[in-house]
Amino acid sequence: MPPGVALNVTVYFDVASTAPLHPVARQALTAALDEGWADPARLYRSGRQARMLLDAARETVAEVLGARADEISFTASGTQAVQLGMLGALAGNRRRGSHLVHSAVEHSSVLHTAERWASPRPVAAGEAAGGSVTAVPVDRYGRVSPEVFAAALRPDTALAVLQSANHEVGTVQPVAEVAERCGDVPLLVDAAQSAGRADVPAGWSLLAASAHKWGGPAGVGVLAVRKGVRYASPLPADERESGRVPGYVNVPAIVAAAASLRAVRAGAERENARLHALVERIRTAVPQLVPEVEVVGDPVRRLPHLVTFSCLYVDGEVLLTELDRAGFAVSSGSSCTSSTLTPSHVLTAMGVLTEGNVRVSLPFGAAAEDVERFLAVLPGLVAGIRAPLGLDLPAPAGAGAAEAAPEAARAAGPAAGLVIDALGKRCPLPVIELAKRIGDVPPGGTVAVLADDEAARLDIPAWCGMRGQEYVGEAPAADYGADRGAAYLVRRTA
Repeated sequence: MPPGVALNVTVYFDVASTAPLHPVARQALTAALDEGWADPARLYRSGRQARMLLDAARETVAEVLGARADEISFTASGTQAVQLGMLGALAGNRRRGSHLVHSAVEHSSVLHTAERWASPRPVAAGEAAGGSVTAVPVDRYGRVSPEVFAAALRPDTALAVLQSANHEVGTVQPVAEVAERCGDVPLLVDAAQSAGRADVPAGWSLLAASAHKWGGPAGVGVLAVRKGVRYASPLPADERESGRVPGYVNVPAIVAAAASLRAVRAGAERENARLHALVERIRTAVPQLVPEVEVVGDPVRRLPHLVTFSCLYVDGEVLLTELDRAGFAVSSGSSCTSSTLTPSHVLTAMGVLTEGNVRVSLPFGAAAEDVERFLAVLPGLVAGIRAPLGLDLPAPAGAGAAEAAPEAARAAGPAAGLVIDALGKRCPLPVIELAKRIGDVPPGGTVAVLADDEAARLDIPAWCGMRGQEYVGEAPAADYGADRGAAYLVRRTA
């Protein structure tokens, strides 16, 4: 760790998960707790006062998002807004069909709702027993092609869903171009990551947002439904929020959310330019300071405050823990930081490296010196995690450079000179063992890595691309005497 670097204060670099409460939100919340606590549906004085605050908040949110006030409903979260928006639009358009289209990198709230929609369910007379879903692929930057998205639409498509910008890698989606190609198919836009930071893209039919992403209080989401869009609430009827969202509304929190949205949007243009420069500094510096790193996401069409990179041979959870100890709160899409032990669906869809993944998302007001301190600390932490592996970076380890674990070699199979048994091992161990043993075969020789971790399907080809080796393909693990997993074949070229 560089001398003189102070590490006694935690720097929060994870606003893509949740932003600190904005000072304006705090002030508005305190005032509204005194003035807006009553039931806004009642006609007595305190109820009318709460109603006035709620109406003013609705108008503010509508103005910032480019909607009408009567198109705005408040939900309990951004996730609930997405779920109600999707299910309500699908129900409202059931005469058109039951086909749903979304990108492969949507937030989990979209994926889980789509999964429910596609499963058999109790239905009304004349309704299909289960909908169909198409996930549109993305390129290596995480961006959908408007043409490919449009090709996924069918005559029975009832709803299309596309996020404004990706929550893991920051790539901005071509929403306006997709909307033009959707025609009369309603398009739901999940604007959770961009609302308040950027103008809402044109062409949406339904829009979802989340207050705690822009510095409002948690527990407030926004669902906007354009006039003329067919919508039928998937929940029992309720007189509140235009019948779209049942239950009592949290007026003080909504007032605070609206006030902070207006404040953030007012200063966004100037602050976005500053944060964009800081993120560009990270995108440029990290590959120069840390060997074997892949910066992911679109380098140009991206959110101004977010950058994601992946480090070979590094356990993501370990790296995040070390960064936390060093005073930095960051996030990850790595499989190693998830209880499911499966790689991020976003990184998987992009076909990029998943191991050692770090997402840095800068808050408004982030200091340049904190970014420089992060860049000063990161190389030593990564090197410390890699040190016990015995890898000679950046060149691959040569023959005999590291001792293989007893289970690391089997009798060679039909298409490989060396077989590495990494079954039962999670990221990044299969790639680490490959890096240690690749020097055991001569140039032109082939190594088969046996692995049952889904991340290996992405990380081994990514490793080959980064290290100048040739990824041959995937073969049945049974060909090499294994009873599970797959064999990933690598030919040594260097």
